[in-house]
Amino acid sequence: MTNNINGIHHITAIAGDAQRNLDFYTRVLGLRMVKKTVNFDDPGTYHFYYGNETGTPGTILTFFPWEGVTNGRAGTGMATEIGYSVPVDSLPFWAERFSRFNVRHGEIAGRLGETYLPFEDPDGLKIHLIASKYPDERKPWATGEVTAEVGTKGFHSVTLTLRDVQPTAAILTDVFGYRLEEQEGDRYRYRTDAIPTASIVDLVAAPAMSRGLSGGGTNHHVAFRVANEEVQMAFREKILSRGLHITPKINRDYFFSLYFREPGGVLFELATDNPGFTVDEPLDQLGTHLKLPEQYESMRASIEQSLPALH
Repeated sequence: MTNNINGIHHITAIAGDAQRNLDFYTRVLGLRMVKKTVNFDDPGTYHFYYGNETGTPGTILTFFPWEGVTNGRAGTGMATEIGYSVPVDSLPFWAERFSRFNVRHGEIAGRLGETYLPFEDPDGLKIHLIASKYPDERKPWATGEVTAEVGTKGFHSVTLTLRDVQPTAAILTDVFGYRLEEQEGDRYRYRTDAIPTASIVDLVAAPAMSRGLSGGGTNHHVAFRVANEEVQMAFREKILSRGLHITPKINRDYFFSLYFREPGGVLFELATDNPGFTVDEPLDQLGTHLKLPEQYESMRASIEQSLPALH
């Protein structure tokens, strides 16, 4: 596992109203707020992290909630669908829950030998709950209404929509160590054997679709998991050798990051496991305090005043 890309680390998306986002993901979906901080490049905007108890890589969905943001449009060159793994018999529970909370959702359906329930969050972000055919022993974060028997376990997959899947597929196979596992219509499933969960990237070929437009309800980037900085920098050299631009290492407090845009246009990140979310909060208090990067700590009073109030 050490020297590999170990599946998905986190996915970051764009939201509008911060309170609405918080309520939906913690109350309706039953995820844990793992970290409440700010956008490192825009400290007047929150950065929310949702996940399991510890914020294990492969469970972390993060949001930039920009108040009043214009809605985006899903399209090519974009991650267009997030897949969460859920217990096999839980989909009827979720269908009923979504109906009760007026969550836009489709019918339970089948694809690639699995059943799934599609829905949208309040900003229109497209998510599927998937009864995975792959073993998944991860323990969900449980709440009073969303118990461990039905809760989300973490990511199953992410779907990228592309005009041409081949250049992106080459990054997945030749650089990241994924393999083509199966195909159904215009959907190509790539999977890594480095880790049993959060291990799937589906590529959808859509040569006639218009390019996606970033905004509310769209995904900003997909982060892939590496064990540490040494492995991360080795992958940086591999990516540079393919003629792609990649950033220097950036300290995100809870992991170290590199960013590059793969040939199909999707923004990829390589993120480390270390140091993790308990570096500045104890486990039992994760997500309960506003944590600021060191460079903004002296501005705490003004930042707190500028951020939307949460309750």
